[in-house]
Amino acid sequence: MSTRELAEGFREEIVTLRRALHQVPEFDLDLPKTQQLVLDALDGLPLEITLGKDLSSVTAVLRGGRGQLSSTRPVVLLRGDMDALPVTERVDVPFASQHTGMMHACGHDLHVAGLVGAAKVLCALKDELPGDVVFMFQPGEETSGGAPIMIREGVLDAAGRRADAAYGLHVGASSQPLGMWSSKPGPFMAAADQLHVRVIGEGTHGSTPFRGKDPIPVLCEIVTALQTMITRQFDVFDPVVLTVGRIAGGTKENIIPDDAFFDATVRTFSETARAKMQKSSIQLVENLAAAHGLQVEAEYQVGYPVTVNDEAEYAFARSVIEDLFGADCFRERPNPRCGAEDMSYVLNEVPGVYLNLSACAADDPDAAADNHSPLANFDDSVLPDASALLAELAVRRLAR
Repeated sequence: MSTRELAEGFREEIVTLRRALHQVPEFDLDLPKTQQLVLDALDGLPLEITLGKDLSSVTAVLRGGRGQLSSTRPVVLLRGDMDALPVTERVDVPFASQHTGMMHACGHDLHVAGLVGAAKVLCALKDELPGDVVFMFQPGEETSGGAPIMIREGVLDAAGRRADAAYGLHVGASSQPLGMWSSKPGPFMAAADQLHVRVIGEGTHGSTPFRGKDPIPVLCEIVTALQTMITRQFDVFDPVVLTVGRIAGGTKENIIPDDAFFDATVRTFSETARAKMQKSSIQLVENLAAAHGLQVEAEYQVGYPVTVNDEAEYAFARSVIEDLFGADCFRERPNPRCGAEDMSYVLNEVPGVYLNLSACAADDPDAAADNHSPLANFDDSVLPDASALLAELAVRRLAR
């Protein structure tokens, strides 16, 4: 049987699993209920299973039955993230979240169920596989970065040698019609860093600003100057996005405060722009505060790196998608996405590709609520396609 036929045979199981996961969303690195549901779903399969030490991860290894076991056998890694978001669900479905203030608003429940389905398909094809498959069930994508922790704990070498290729997918709740695949070669998703700035002045009465040092106008000037700096110091074809998401200072309209602060997210698409932004932003903040006679505390906090799709692996994955589902079911994205992903850590170590699959439940994708919204609604009818694609990538990559 083909991977699509096998995956279709597991439809009921993986849809049931997805809906069970959706009811018990868990946050960050500690996901005991999610982990147990994954273990229950994998129970009885011919897998070597290891649990994480510093997080609720599950690593499962399938040994292909074709050929001799050796240190040179090919290895493919398939990844699915498991964590949810601190969002109160507003989608009216019978399997809605039972955990107050928590929701699978980014579709990770589908990622887990899709990866379980791929494991079931590949276990059914075990005797035909000339290599090994590592299934990476990862917590903490939305927060702490579970991928580097799993890498530190050995997921990339779980089969006994470093994986030759790694594949993952992310479902979307909007923008594209149901069942549409998309991706692009090279930089696919942004690096995500943070800039934290506190301008330190001297408080006084608002009617006599000359008696103190007002940090608020200086802070405002810094925010504006950072945007100007980006347009004048950075190549427009290697873009940088800086958004100030939080700004605060003061307690009353007639009191000049001692300090004021802001927090910003910084998105870049190359290590060159990222390194330059780290240096230039701090330099601008410090010098501009000093020009007004104020002190400043500024920290540039490095987060997830750029998610880069290997060009050869991208071409391979695209050809598999078009072969399985038809050329009309794939769209190459013209530009990278400004969102960030800790799959980037895996792809920094192992060549591979990250793909998008639309699970949009609305008739009009452009009007649908997007991922992270309390109204994000995912159509789990795409799960067999997700499982089949992950399994087929492993089958064909091991045979190369």
